[in-house]
Amino acid sequence: MNLRERLAADQVTITAWSGVPDCLTVELLAGQPFDAVTLDMQHGGHHEDSVLRSIVPVQKVGKPVLVRIPVGRFDMASRALDFGADAVIAPMINSVDDARRFAAAMKYPPMGERSWGPTFGAPRAGNQDQQQWLKNSNDRVLAFAMVETRTAFDALDGILAVPGIDGIFVGPSDFSIAWSNGTVVDSTLEDMMDTVAAIAERTRKAGKFAAIYVIDPSVTGRVTGMGFRLIATGSEGQLFKLGAASLLRDIKSSIAG
Repeated sequence: MNLRERLAADQVTITAWSGVPDCLTVELLAGQPFDAVTLDMQHGGHHEDSVLRSIVPVQKVGKPVLVRIPVGRFDMASRALDFGADAVIAPMINSVDDARRFAAAMKYPPMGERSWGPTFGAPRAGNQDQQQWLKNSNDRVLAFAMVETRTAFDALDGILAVPGIDGIFVGPSDFSIAWSNGTVVDSTLEDMMDTVAAIAERTRKAGKFAAIYVIDPSVTGRVTGMGFRLIATGSEGQLFKLGAASLLRDIKSSIAG
């Protein structure tokens, strides 16, 4: 079952979040019981070469690969897909025009303007039939537009109406900064949660997929209740910290006992 099929079946899909640009680290991350892996080029250290190489170990274990591109790098959206990514997350989509340019880079004509050249992606997927690849790609790959500002929220319905935009990804930390007029960074800011719920509701009503980054695991039930089905979490730093704390707690408990 590919990523679109999972989300269309209303299955909660949890993607790990990789910011370390090393394919061996990604291989370890892909081996953990997450449903997918996201490679972050915006705030993480991933770059074109690391994305090209890191897709392979994730595909090897049969999991979807998502890539978050840097702000405005819609050219990298097309490259990520040519490398074999299943979905691309584009940050700071603040207008309908932003959404149109993103969708154009994600989809082949007539829906978009993506150039032909799946040099790595098609062989990695075991697909040697170019006509089939062309026929299926627009539906298979997913374009997630990030809503992180008041401007983006005001333009939400227009963004959702853009052909080729498959979902909305809420960046709750940036959204909290925008919502508080730059005074607070809090991914679970209570004052914005009704608005976050409204984003999920409007996204689903438009027939698109709702995604969000979760920093505090305890909020996951709340956001899935809102309708979010793609949940991003579990950066390398977070996993190291939690794993080390758990291991050392057990070791110290054993010594004390």
